Amino acid sequence: MNNKYIIEFKSLVKIGVPIFGSQMSYMLMGATDTAIAGRASATDLAGLAVGTAFANTLWFFVTGVIFSVTPIVAQLYGAKKYFEIGKKLREILWIAAFLGLLLSFIIFNLDSVFTFLPIKESITNVTSGYLKAVAPGIAFITVFTCLRCYSEGMKLTIPIFIIAFSGMLLNIPLDLMFVYGWFGAPKLGGVGCGVATSIVALIMMITLFIYIFFSKKYAKTKPFLKFTPPSMDTTKEVFKLGLPIGIGIFIELSMFSGAAIILSVLGEVVVASHSVAINIASLFFMVPLSIGLAAATRVGNLIGENNPQQAKVASYSTIYLCIIGALINIVIILTLSSQIVGLYTSELPVFELAVSLIIFAAIFQLPDGIQMGALGSLRGYKDTFIPMVLLLISYWVFAMPIGFYLTNYGIIVPLGAKGMWIGMIIGLSIFSVLSILRLRWIIQMYFKMQNRNTKVSSVEHVSN
Repeated sequence: MNNKYIIEFKSLVKIGVPIFGSQMSYMLMGATDTAIAGRASATDLAGLAVGTAFANTLWFFVTGVIFSVTPIVAQLYGAKKYFEIGKKLREILWIAAFLGLLLSFIIFNLDSVFTFLPIKESITNVTSGYLKAVAPGIAFITVFTCLRCYSEGMKLTIPIFIIAFSGMLLNIPLDLMFVYGWFGAPKLGGVGCGVATSIVALIMMITLFIYIFFSKKYAKTKPFLKFTPPSMDTTKEVFKLGLPIGIGIFIELSMFSGAAIILSVLGEVVVASHSVAINIASLFFMVPLSIGLAAATRVGNLIGENNPQQAKVASYSTIYLCIIGALINIVIILTLSSQIVGLYTSELPVFELAVSLIIFAAIFQLPDGIQMGALGSLRGYKDTFIPMVLLLISYWVFAMPIGFYLTNYGIIVPLGAKGMWIGMIIGLSIFSVLSILRLRWIIQMYFKMQNRNTKVSSVEHVSN
């Protein structure tokens, strides 16, 4: 294999493995909340589930906006504009603080919506309490995410992993304390998970601030050298790049939520089986997600270095690596399907249907991995708007309508949950092809820009 690709594989793995660890830590925090609240009572678990559904949907949208920090920092880092990185960080922290406080205010007051929803009051009481408790944490974690993307844009992913992993470990005793009332803490049930999350988010944010301030690894960017007021130009740049990412995440979440709604009329066994299959697919998606996030940093660095040839190699290496990861995931899922599903349920009807759906979850891995590799590379090029449009077309024009039709009508007979999965796989496959075509076009555009700039420089040299 070409040595250039070997270099990129090593770079992506070096950046991506700590990102994978961080992503797993975030996921395990949620799993801990679910497990501990579930043992408190079914009402606490239901209230927590409704609360996280509301909070996560809003927070992932805001997170998408903050994700713009990675390619901004990555390109500046590649160009060795270190002082400008520190200036950008100080300006973007204003945006992160504003979005975090705004989202915190919205989540704190979401309980007014529950009066219009057909949910039991015992559940909404837990949900309301949870959202009020987790609201401060949303502001803290938004600022943390800004600092995290700044660090990852400079390939410093290990410190983020260590802090995220430590936060996950700390979340366990805090959950036990506030859910069950251990060690003299108030017994809050599902609401206690919100308290624990806010405490962990605050500690993670403060820890990262302190580490960046004292670590020599960040010193050349002078992140906290002086006071810098908000910048309109930087604000426009962040929203121009980040808003499409946030909307794209919302579109993707809406497809999964829409699938659950479409299947809800088929009964609790179908919904439960679908939930198991989606959860398994999401767990294995951590691999291509980490590679894609690493690609945003690596490709951004190379574009900043004005090295479009190696950026092209890095982009294709990302897709190849995602395909390899997806194939490994497929083998694991198909080989251990019964054992994996058995970890989620012991009810025979749910188990049997989930095992049949997990075959689709395995197929799901390949287009999902390819699109994440292409999407991560496109972010490194700071190309986010057109991918959002392609995502909208693929999911809402193809995946959802096809899934709905196959679920309820089919070609010959209704396919039930399998029809919805076929629709989602078709939508993902369409997006994976479109995103690769978009990536190829962007790569060609950067080569044309470089050739044009070279010609201009040559003309100026001759004139002089």
